[in-house]
Amino acid sequence: MVINSPVRIGVLGAHSTGKTLLLHRIEMELRARGITVGRTGGLGKRAKEVGLPKMQHHTYESTEWIIAQGIADEIIAAQGNTVVLADRAALDAVAYFYAALEYRGDYDTERRRLQALAAGQSWKYDLLLATVLDPAVPVSDGHDYDARYRTLVDLHVHNLLATKKLDHVCVTSDPASKLRAVEGAVDFVLVGGAA
Repeated sequence: MVINSPVRIGVLGAHSTGKTLLLHRIEMELRARGITVGRTGGLGKRAKEVGLPKMQHHTYESTEWIIAQGIADEIIAAQGNTVVLADRAALDAVAYFYAALEYRGDYDTERRRLQALAAGQSWKYDLLLATVLDPAVPVSDGHDYDARYRTLVDLHVHNLLATKKLDHVCVTSDPASKLRAVEGAVDFVLVGGAA
């Protein structure tokens, strides 16, 4: 595998499955070792702030915006940093959109264009971490997520990863799985990438 400079680690998965916390833990471990880290995140919140639909209401346009904004954020995060942590790798937005279409019983003819946009970014990730939905783990207080939609997102995330034959590490809700993912990401950077 050719390691990009900076090393790019992307995370994807259904909402409230620990993506942001996982990246936070990786970031803290890397920073403790003196490695400079740029990080992206907050795309869903920012999409809502500009009036774009989210979750099961995603449209082609909202998905395109999230992918494009995520790419722009990763470019900025790469400036002067050894590692970029992407909270919501590009393919993640496609999975959310496919889940929204299935949830609503809609069909969209622009699927291939969105996949192509996300695929153009996917090769840049040196390591992909995919969280696995555990329906037994309740969502955070204050979140009223639709359980069926979350399940569809999880299904589409893992189907897209398999279809695109993208190497990735699955991270379950088990604390040992999360710890292995954090340690594996740090080792990947230290041995294969940056330090």
